Amino acid sequence: MTRTIAFDAIVETAAELCRRAAVELPPDVLQALREGAARETSETGREFFRQYLENAEIARATQMPLCQDTGFAVYFVEYGDEIRLDRGTIYEALEEGTKQGYRIHHLRKSIDADPLFRRENTATNTPAVVHLTIVKGDRLHITLAPKGGGSENMSRLKMLKPADGRAGVVDFVVSSVVEAGGNPCPPTVVGVGIGGTAEVAMLLAKKALLRPLGTPNPDSDYAALEKEILEKINRSGCGPQGLGGNVTSLAVHINVHACHLASLPVAVNLNCHAARHAEATL
Repeated sequence: MTRTIAFDAIVETAAELCRRAAVELPPDVLQALREGAARETSETGREFFRQYLENAEIARATQMPLCQDTGFAVYFVEYGDEIRLDRGTIYEALEEGTKQGYRIHHLRKSIDADPLFRRENTATNTPAVVHLTIVKGDRLHITLAPKGGGSENMSRLKMLKPADGRAGVVDFVVSSVVEAGGNPCPPTVVGVGIGGTAEVAMLLAKKALLRPLGTPNPDSDYAALEKEILEKINRSGCGPQGLGGNVTSLAVHINVHACHLASLPVAVNLNCHAARHAEATL
């Protein structure tokens, strides 16, 4: 049986997600920061962790953004095959919700309409990026993951040869994080996509950032790989804000997809210590 969802309800939900993601760190991120603070051996690093946690509390209490870069609005949508909207499209609803959310809650608008020749701000923080997946059922699940420029600029993709194997994957991911230094505001969350095609690997890496922090991959081989990569990153000495320490990353999450027998795509996408996201189900 088809279920109808109001266009305006999606708009209101998206606007609220913009607020929540900007001012409230999820509980798993807060817990990871507390655990990182307990593990960090550098005095400077421990002071950064103290400030991260204090900043999160101030943001929640005052409803002010966690960071001045309130990010590119990136949505991941699971759209039930038994629903329809009373008008318009899901893309139009999320676009309007983003415009309202960033305006009403006084969030910085960071999107330029043309990437190269006419870098003029759209003044609405749109267009948004929407990744849509059709699923069974009559529910609409929306996740907003605002992506700041500092962490997004450190994204990496490498088309490895299958013969490069596990060692090649580890070396590429570790070097990507270490070479990024303080640019993505570490300690980072490291999303890794392995397999598929070039664009699929990049999407896998970004979606991996949504997994609850520290939750291992359900496949024991990939869970072991996540652990190995995280340990090597944290032995690099890069540390919080790239200024030294033993907690450079809070977690490594790997997503995988089948790939061509001649290929081994590997993508890296980073979140800063303020790993922002919010979700809702209609």
